[in-house]
Amino acid sequence: MKACLCTAYGPPSSLVVETLPDPQPDAGELVVDVKACALNFFDTLIIQGKYQHKAEPPFSPGAEFAGIVSAVGAGVSDFQKGDRVIGYMRYGAARQKVIAEPDLLVKIPDEVSFEIAAGLTVTYGTTLHAYRDRADLKAGETVAVLGASGGVGQAAVEIAAIMGAKVIACASSEEKLAFARKLGAHETVNYSDQPLKDTLKALTGGTGVDVVYDPVGGDLAEQALRATAWEGRFLVIGFAAGNIPKIPLNLLLLKGCDMRGVFWGAAVERDPAGHRTNMMQILDWVKDGKLKPHIHGVYPLKDIPGALEDIAARKVFGKVIVTP
Repeated sequence: MKACLCTAYGPPSSLVVETLPDPQPDAGELVVDVKACALNFFDTLIIQGKYQHKAEPPFSPGAEFAGIVSAVGAGVSDFQKGDRVIGYMRYGAARQKVIAEPDLLVKIPDEVSFEIAAGLTVTYGTTLHAYRDRADLKAGETVAVLGASGGVGQAAVEIAAIMGAKVIACASSEEKLAFARKLGAHETVNYSDQPLKDTLKALTGGTGVDVVYDPVGGDLAEQALRATAWEGRFLVIGFAAGNIPKIPLNLLLLKGCDMRGVFWGAAVERDPAGHRTNMMQILDWVKDGKLKPHIHGVYPLKDIPGALEDIAARKVFGKVIVTP
């Protein structure tokens, strides 16, 4: 099989495509022929050894995939050869075949394509877990989404709108905000030339937002926290800005609000049944036409370096899909 490999930590340009032996499943494992996988921002970090999970070279980037079960190990009863599935792994999906664990696989409805399905697990799975399991988001509440045009931001805008929330998309350019409006954002904030806190307060009549969805971190985090409503919930998704903010805890006291960590990867491992329930909901939304994920582009294995460079440069709108 062909695989995109990080043989030593470095920039995307250091990745190579090599031929490896086809994997064979042990007991309790499956082999999935990968029809599509997706790249995310953290892939730009993991290949440099800068992500919270260290992968020892050689390894493949890519944490989410869609494909067809081609081999089943002893003791596996929930899946059989020929099943269409999506799956999650911390890294390693950018190759033609992967070893997968049944607990982290979900069957795909026939109406959903592999390219669409491949990009659902990480960003949409993270977002539904954040809103449903961590924020307890209710219809009619207001959600501010930071970094609203990227893969995770797209998911945050779309799912909040489907759940009946008023969505305020926040991004750094008018082009990105126009994209967010197409996804269902009701209001927008350009934080490159508008004060984030004051604008969010103004858009909510001075009340503040009920939920902040923050995959950016950096200087924006405290501004958004200061714009939360009484008993608001601030969701810590990630730190795409590169800086982990230091938050004055008196803000939580004065607002009676919460900051809630969203460690989706650990939640999947601790509660695979809950993860499967969330993914089945997401797949149903796609099947029914309520959720229409935007694909930025589809790339072969050899073009992964350029795709990762575009992700790192914030040039991507929506999901980056690879077809091995």
